[in-house]
Amino acid sequence: MTTPLIELHHVDRTFKKDNQPIRVLQDVNLSVYPGEILCLVGESGCGKTTTGKIIAGLLAPSAGEVRYHGENVNQLRGERLATYRRDHQIVHQDPFASLNPAHTIGQILSYPIARHRLAANRAEVRRRVWELLTLVDLTPPGDIVNKYPHQLSGGQRQRVSIARALTVNPRLIIADEAVSMVDVSIRISLLKTLQRLRETLGVAIVFITHDLALAKYFAWEGRISVMYLGRVIEVGRTEAVVHNPAHPYTRALIAAIPEADPEITRSKARLTLRSEDIPSLTAIPPGCAFHPRCPFFVPGVCDVAPPPLDVPPNYEQQVACLPLLGGGALTPYAEQDATV
Repeated sequence: MTTPLIELHHVDRTFKKDNQPIRVLQDVNLSVYPGEILCLVGESGCGKTTTGKIIAGLLAPSAGEVRYHGENVNQLRGERLATYRRDHQIVHQDPFASLNPAHTIGQILSYPIARHRLAANRAEVRRRVWELLTLVDLTPPGDIVNKYPHQLSGGQRQRVSIARALTVNPRLIIADEAVSMVDVSIRISLLKTLQRLRETLGVAIVFITHDLALAKYFAWEGRISVMYLGRVIEVGRTEAVVHNPAHPYTRALIAAIPEADPEITRSKARLTLRSEDIPSLTAIPPGCAFHPRCPFFVPGVCDVAPPPLDVPPNYEQQVACLPLLGGGALTPYAEQDATV
């Protein structure tokens, strides 16, 4: 079996606000394999970006381990640590904020190449910059290389961000809402560029998004990990998660995906939540954090202890839902016996 490129084992991350601890991630377990696509999906504030930053090495976990090729990242030193940092690059949501406005595109792409000594001379640096611009479909490169970020469109700036991530030949790119700030007409083009880079360069991609429809399109041959209030509540092959969703929260996300065919829209099963309010990270409910909103809530089961992530009967993906893991069916709360 292929060794994971990066692994998160029981990772927690806590921040402080006004001296009050806020547990943003709780017991997160994830693996990313070489060359694969893994989508992190969930509502805003569920911990997707924090998870991505921990994978990229921009944040350290408050508890748990991050392993790179089986080695604890906290124990890496010297060239091994430098290799880990080069191997994991991030493409931020806002390309305008992440690109230096005082530097030309050529300077932005040249610096990492020179800093990491990936070219022997200036001519080779220039040749590599032109290769990268061509690779991300910014052609002809001569029209782009001397421009500043403000002179480019949003889609062009995001392509520059992708090219910058590729300057150090990474093995994994974390794309954090990488297409959310560009026009809808540009999104598919950017996603196709990322898919082509994965196929041609063998780079793995962790794609962070709140849009399950986008994840379905981009990661159809990969995996989806659904997060809710700092926990992974379902993870598996995209086809399995989309066609046979297990966790009630995943079912709600699937039900909310708009369909182009009005007949499908009219016949689509509806899932009404018990509450539309998302609990605060400062007051996460006991047990399964989704239970106050869950239409299949089982009193005395779902509100007692956090459910483990495991594979229930009749599913192939891992799910954190005690009624399913116990082998039972999900019964709507309104139909349950009042004595349960």
